[in-house]
Amino acid sequence: MPHCNKTTASTESTLEKLAPGEGGRVLGVNAGEALYHRLAALGVRSGESVVLLRRAPFGGPLQVRLGMTDLMLRAEDARCIRVAREPAQESA
Repeated sequence: MPHCNKTTASTESTLEKLAPGEGGRVLGVNAGEALYHRLAALGVRSGESVVLLRRAPFGGPLQVRLGMTDLMLRAEDARCIRVAREPAQESA
């Protein structure tokens, strides 16, 4: 049973595919109801700004910044979050 639904648009990426330091805007979440609601409760919603900060080795969790909140997400959950890539921004 697949963990998340597949995306079909070729211009979209997933959060899991971003490189550390790369960011974008959340387009949506392609997941089952339980995961969808869990991610929504964490603030993962369409239009939110997201940056992949770092990856744990060996397929471990990803540290992401969603707005002003840092989260740790399983790679398989990040694979369900569709994003539109945005250019990297300089830190102040």
